[in-house]
Amino acid sequence: MKPFDHTKFLGYICDVTPQYVRMQIPSAKLVHSFYLNGKIYLGGAVGSFVVIEGQNIGFLGRITELNLPQSERIELTEKDFEEGNPTFHPMAKVELLSIFNQYTPHKLIKTATCFPAIGAKVYSCSDDQLANYIAGFGIKEGENINDAVPIGILTSNLASCNISLNSLFGRHCAVLGTTGGGKSWTVATLIELLSDFSSNKCIIIDATGEYAPSPETTTSVSMGTGEYIFDYHNLSLDELFFLLRPSSKTQVPKLMEAIRSLKMIELDKKNELQGYYNINENHEFIKTNLIKAGKEKRPYEVFRYKHISILEDNLCSFDFKNLARQITAECIWDTNRNNVLAWGDRNDTDVSNCVSLISRVNNIYSTAEYNQIFGFNRETLKGSQDVLELINKFLEGKESILRFDFSKVSFDYQVREILVNAIGNYFLKCARSGKFKTKPIVVFMDEAHQFLNKNITDEYFTAKPLDAFEKISKEARKYGLFLCIATQMPRDIPLGTLSQMGAFIVHRLINEQDKKAVEAAASAANRNCLTYLPVLGEGEALIVGVDFPMPLTVKINQPKCKPNSMTPKLKSK
Repeated sequence: MKPFDHTKFLGYICDVTPQYVRMQIPSAKLVHSFYLNGKIYLGGAVGSFVVIEGQNIGFLGRITELNLPQSERIELTEKDFEEGNPTFHPMAKVELLSIFNQYTPHKLIKTATCFPAIGAKVYSCSDDQLANYIAGFGIKEGENINDAVPIGILTSNLASCNISLNSLFGRHCAVLGTTGGGKSWTVATLIELLSDFSSNKCIIIDATGEYAPSPETTTSVSMGTGEYIFDYHNLSLDELFFLLRPSSKTQVPKLMEAIRSLKMIELDKKNELQGYYNINENHEFIKTNLIKAGKEKRPYEVFRYKHISILEDNLCSFDFKNLARQITAECIWDTNRNNVLAWGDRNDTDVSNCVSLISRVNNIYSTAEYNQIFGFNRETLKGSQDVLELINKFLEGKESILRFDFSKVSFDYQVREILVNAIGNYFLKCARSGKFKTKPIVVFMDEAHQFLNKNITDEYFTAKPLDAFEKISKEARKYGLFLCIATQMPRDIPLGTLSQMGAFIVHRLINEQDKKAVEAAASAANRNCLTYLPVLGEGEALIVGVDFPMPLTVKINQPKCKPNSMTPKLKSK
């Protein structure tokens, strides 16, 4: 590749500052576009890319401003413009984007540590040369530049824009934009690129059901119907607490004791706790609840410490339908007034304090929305399958895309947020165990503002954050778990999550708070490039990120399998 070609000469550097340089164009004719070897060059037009000679290095820049010296402006006539008067000498302001070694001109160096000299020659940059630079973004030493995939074309000169998948997803990715800007199509395009050009798998959290599955490569799961459930036994106690919302001072201790007791029943295969069970008319133990009121503490404590590791493992390995009765059974005095080694009788004050918790437990057990998602009363769900088993099967199978359709999941009771958070915690658990080290996966979350930055509040207004995906954004990258979020309201995404995004694909944004959220999170998104966001056309996006030495304005390619994101049309009578 020959970066400096005198047939593409534009001018000389006449002014150098730390932020930009100025170019003197000898003739106004050099400003116009021209053809060379069958290809068009933009010449010195605003938005065109240029290369500048240096000593053993070259500079890549972009023209951001054109003007004439004041002495020449007063002499302008209409005839001069019509004839392209060569005696005028335009001045161009050039933003320095990056540098390259003249002996290896195909590879850009991210930061400029030096500046061109006064009198350095400036040449128009060809589309092929620019496309080659872009394809090298994010490519590390020893990696193949052919790993770049076709995401679209540059809007400035229609040059092809091939970008490395690692530069897009290697530090997480965010797709932002208002409704109608092309955000959903971009997500669909990214999914297809990942599926077509890599062996990595991706998982889609489809909030609205708009991403139509491709039967050859996609496993599609509809949540909220009872066909697939996230079995409550796979929830952590923290996630169960999100559902039950116990108050921290009065209800949490009783709930924890009730859960330990129910776990002990599951472990008591030899009836070591028979003294705490009721007996039916056939003299058989009724192993549904532990009755501790008035009973000796010693057998319970011995059994508990014998199985302490299982009882404190933070898992829900107990029968949920007995939880409400067990909470009531735990509402007793700590000590019997006649025997300090035994528990006391029923404590009506504790029962009163736990009435709201018991009511919530019964409500969750009997509510269809909870049951069809978490299987609390699984006997009523015939043929239901466990989502986690499906995920594990997908990770070992040949399909490249797993899509969770949340369009049928109720917005009531915050079940959508809790379910997505539980799935996120499972992904994080798998990542920490090293499951994705050799086979990285990308999780796409559409309408991310519906699931992120959410809290569960108990009856005393104590908030508990649903932060699984915030943890993923902060620590999962080194484990091979990557996140791609899409939202029309970046201001509603936690700044801690947004700041972890290494690549931003930003469609049209109008709201000032949204633009500030992007500016605060992405250092490359300076004020100059953010000014274009309100006027971007449909399908056009600004791509900025850690691995992008310069912002790119790109027309994103249309996906082959288009999402169903069309707005219903109003019709006349």
